[in-house]
Amino acid sequence: MSSKEMNATRYADGSISYPGHQVGPNGSEPVGTIDLSEHTATVVTWTKSTATPPGVRAPNPLAIVEFTVDDESVRVLGQLTTDAVEIGDEVRPVYVEELREPGAGIREPESQEWDGYRFEPV
Repeated sequence: MSSKEMNATRYADGSISYPGHQVGPNGSEPVGTIDLSEHTATVVTWTKSTATPPGVRAPNPLAIVEFTVDDESVRVLGQLTTDAVEIGDEVRPVYVEELREPGAGIREPESQEWDGYRFEPV
């Protein structure tokens, strides 16, 4: 179970986006949120980055995953917990406190959030 929600935004026309925006993909207004951390997703595609920014683990496996909630889909780009995945695998979001090392970037560590989600195979 996550310690924070992974909120996607639902819009008046039923569409969903992550991250959320003030106006939906089809021009609709936001009407609520959906916690994606309570759902599983399917790997659409993935890659392994070997030239990562300062403070990001290397190699860094990344994936585009697709959640389907109430017959609507939303795709999310994120880190994977492992590179032992294939297209079509089912994954779940796993909360991590540091997606990168706060002191390694060019910004002050206090100026941004460092936590988030990685996806692990189910």
